[in-house]
Amino acid sequence: MKRADLKTKAIAAINKQGALLVYPLANKKEPLSIWSELYPRTKMRWEWDETGDDRVASLWHLREQLSRSNEVVYVKWYQGRATFFSKKAFVYLMAYFRSARLAERGLSFASQNILEFLTNDSPMSTKQVKAAAELEGRMNETAYNRAMKPLWNYLITVGYGEFQDSSFPSLGIGATQTLFEDLWTEAQRTDAGVALQALEKMWTPTNPFLKFAKKLHSHIVLDKESADTYT
Repeated sequence: MKRADLKTKAIAAINKQGALLVYPLANKKEPLSIWSELYPRTKMRWEWDETGDDRVASLWHLREQLSRSNEVVYVKWYQGRATFFSKKAFVYLMAYFRSARLAERGLSFASQNILEFLTNDSPMSTKQVKAAAELEGRMNETAYNRAMKPLWNYLITVGYGEFQDSSFPSLGIGATQTLFEDLWTEAQRTDAGVALQALEKMWTPTNPFLKFAKKLHSHIVLDKESADTYT
């Protein structure tokens, strides 16, 4: 199948399902993935050598194209894994989390620092983000991942393309409000309760994506005197 056809089919599948992982988890049926949608009933093997399935590598390259297509949204989300969202599902999730803008009040200094850089200049490569936040090097890897985790989890940042700034391509990272301003604004205007109802209509109660969203939501602490904050 030609890459253009794969891209079209992948976008259609993402919009139909609301969210898809890039690759299946241990070839399980759920959560659904782009691989399982494009190649149903085909087990995926991780071998990347010359004897491996070239569709695995092709899908990784397709992931990069989809991330900067502006037709779907890419986030390191479900259990920290590569996840694509339809724009509709993405807006509902942001609204359900009572909007990322309010969530910023509960972010750590390191997370806020990274977000400030990205708000002013998006996308940036992972290498550039680490340098700007002074979190370069192996010793700072844990601190960097800890700072990025809530930004990914609550859809405050998105993945967007790749940068060739080292021996291996580096993921482009951007602030959602900068790269998807229209979706960000729409989420601000969408009631959190209405958003949850829409998500529950989109996904079954046992859907792993819905269960993960509710787990993240349970970490929200409601501050009656000020605004919602995140732990």
